[in-house]
Amino acid sequence: MALATPQSVTINSVPISLPRTGQSMNSGQFTSNDGLVSEVVSHQNGKRNRHMVRINHSKVAADPFLTSQNAKYSMSAYLVFDVPTVGYTVAEQKQVVDGFIAQLQASSGAIITQVLGNEN
Repeated sequence: MALATPQSVTINSVPISLPRTGQSMNSGQFTSNDGLVSEVVSHQNGKRNRHMVRINHSKVAADPFLTSQNAKYSMSAYLVFDVPTVGYTVAEQKQVVDGFIAQLQASSGAIITQVLGNEN
């Protein structure tokens, strides 16, 4: 079963449409028209099941070493759900993920800000 297309992500209050640009048996890829944002969803099934959702973001900005030139920079953020093949229902897995995401979003994303600032 495939995710709907296009997917949509909002970054810095700007909605970005991500039409499907690739698909295989266990993964799908969605990419913005300008190629600067992509999302990958993949699955590895074995003794444990691993489900991953990853966003890749690129931008062009001034090169701090050559101020007369621009350079392309990129970053990624992803979540991996690592679950046993038995013992948790999909609903139970979602409850754990929902709790984790709520923790990360609490207080306007304070934990994310702290982690990105190298706190542990």
